[in-house]
Formats: sequence, structure tokens, C-alpha cells
Amino acid sequence: MPSQSRNFIFSAILGLAIILVGTAGYSLLEGWSLLESLYMTIITVATIGYGEIKPLGPAGRVFTIFIIVFGVGNMAYLIGQFTRAMVEGSLQRVLGRRMLESQIKKIKNHYILCGYGRIGQMIAREISAKKLPLLVVENSVEVLDQLEKDGRVYIRGDASDEDNLVYAGIQRAAGLISAVSSDADNLYIVLTARSLNPDLFILSRASQERSIKKLTDAGADRVISPYLIGARKMAQALLRPAVADFLESTVHGAGMNLSMEEILVTPESKLKDVTLLESNIRRDLDLIIIAIKPQDGDMIFNPSAQARFKVGDTLIAVGRRENMEQLVKLLGADSSAAPTYSRKRSPFRTLQAD
Repeated sequence: MPSQSRNFIFSAILGLAIILVGTAGYSLLEGWSLLESLYMTIITVATIGYGEIKPLGPAGRVFTIFIIVFGVGNMAYLIGQFTRAMVEGSLQRVLGRRMLESQIKKIKNHYILCGYGRIGQMIAREISAKKLPLLVVENSVEVLDQLEKDGRVYIRGDASDEDNLVYAGIQRAAGLISAVSSDADNLYIVLTARSLNPDLFILSRASQERSIKKLTDAGADRVISPYLIGARKMAQALLRPAVADFLESTVHGAGMNLSMEEILVTPESKLKDVTLLESNIRRDLDLIIIAIKPQDGDMIFNPSAQARFKVGDTLIAVGRRENMEQLVKLLGADSSAAPTYSRKRSPFRTLQAD
């Protein structure tokens, strides 16, 4: 507990003790009733200035001096602390909201995450781990404290409301993730987002398998069912445990120092127009290129040694994390940049369960 809070609580307890002692003191010294004694103590501590309710004897006057010295000072401290807390709290809320609004106006090439439940929070952690800008749209009051605690840039409101998505910068966003629990809400969010930005990459959650096609038809580029994926993963862990461990290590960074990344070939790349064999990626960096996704075209799995890297291609590489950064530099890519998306459907969209 902060020292300021401890001092406030201690002062409040002391104030209550002074009132109890004052009430008892006047009752014993002057023979007053408890109500009269309590009233005299309160007006003395509060410095109301009504005067003595009855004539005081010498002992009563000395006792009143004691109440004034200790009680008035303590009351002044309590009022000061309470006022300070109120002013600072209001000021912090106003300044915090203004800072948040400033961040929202400046953010670009970001991801809009609709829904901050358990799945939304895990998605947010993964995106933030890649140092990518994120903005959350959440309508539930219950999770606002969690958003504040996690330091998220957020908008409180309905994600299916056009005004909220426009305010979230949907026209300048890199992608939108609809992760609310209701498939009906996800459907409406996807429809609204697609109408506002026809070129936006949209990823949606589906609670039920029959909702996948509806969400795809509504405009979602990818639809993922966490329950379907979880069931498949559990089955793979049972039937192919070694494969499951390998994928867990490469994709989620668990256990081995391995990483699976997708890296864009940029115009500044030292490897553009170079074949896989000539690049010496396997020999020099000890990395394996398992697939190449051309800018326009289907994914090429296990590319041949004569496959040529072209600007706009995306390489899927597996290997040690420290070597992966060297490949990023060779390809002229930015490891913190948002991935590029193609609206064209690919046979490697395994997570969509088409």
C-alpha cells in the first residue's frame, strides 16, 4: 500500500479515536449526555464556531484545548488529503484520456482488435511481442481496468459501429481482428469493416464451424475457430507428439531456440533476383527456406534450388532466431513492420478450415 494511503487511513483512524475520546471526556468531566458530548466534540473538531453548548468548568476547558490541538489539525490534514486525491484523480483521468486520444489520432499501419476477452488478450500479447501498433475496441466495462493495466491504446464502444471504426483509423490500419465471443457480432463487425475499407485484411473468430462460411462470405480474409484448432492440436499432440513439439518450438518459441518466420523480399534486398542455391542461405546462415509465397500466385512449398527470389516474395524460413535476424537484413526487410497480405485465396490457408 502506498505511504500516502497509509497516512490517510491512519489519520482517519486517529480522527475517529479523537471523536470517541472527546465524547467520553465531556460526558465524564461535565456530566453531559452522550449526544451533547458528541455534538460538542464534532463542532470543536470541525471549527464550526457555535460556542459552548453549556458552560464549561476548568477541566472541561483544558480538555477542549486538547481536542482543538489534536482534532483540528488532524481534520485539516484529512480534508487536504481528500481534496488532493479528488483533484489529482480527476486531473489524471483528463490528462490520461487526452493522451490516449492523441495516440489514437497518430496511430497508423496498426491492427484494430475488436474484443478484449481471454482470446483477445492473448492476440494482443502476440502482436505487442512483435512491436506492432495495436488499438483495441471494447464495449465491456468489466475489462476496462485490464486494458488500463496492460497499457493498451483503446476505444470504449461497439466495434460494429461505423463511427468507432472510423475513429480507430480503419482507413489507415494494417488489419482488423474481430475476436468477440458472438459469431453474430463478428459477422456484423466484418460487414461494417469491409464496407469502410474494401482493401483491409480482416481476420475473424468463429465459435461454431457453420459460421466460417458466413464470415468468409461477409468479407473476412481468414476465419479461425479456436475450438476447432484446439481440438486438432490436442489430437496432433496425441497422434504425432514429435511433430507437435517441433511446431510448438518454432511457432511459439517454446523450448528449443528455433523460429519460423515470414520475411518479405524488398527492393533493397541483396538477394533479389538471386536463386536459392546462389543465396547460400542454408550454408551461411543455417536456415531452411520451406516455402516461397510470390506476390501474385500460390505458395511454393519446398522450393527447388533454382527458385529465384523476386521483389515482393515472402520467404517462410525455419532456423535459429539469431540467424533469422541476419536473413532479415539481407532481404532488406523490417522485422518490426506489419506483414503484407494478399486478398487472393491460397491453398495454404489451413487455419480457415475451408
